Amino acid sequence: MDVGTRINEVGLLVRDGGAFYLRRDAGGRFELELHRTPVDLVEKRVRLIGTLVGPDLVNADGVSPA
Repeated sequence: MDVGTRINEVGLLVRDGGAFYLRRDAGGRFELELHRTPVDLVEKRVRLIGTLVGPDLVNADGVSPA
């Protein structure tokens, strides 16, 4: 995937230290740049919508329950 690609994926939201990641159903994971901290969704299945801004780094427009 190229920088600027729109992302619409489902997976498990995990927290590692101060960072959040989406463990993708399709395999692999994305690190997330979040505008709000979705602590109520940690360790739950979520849908991520955002833009790829670096290798495996997504600027999230939204994270919601899947």
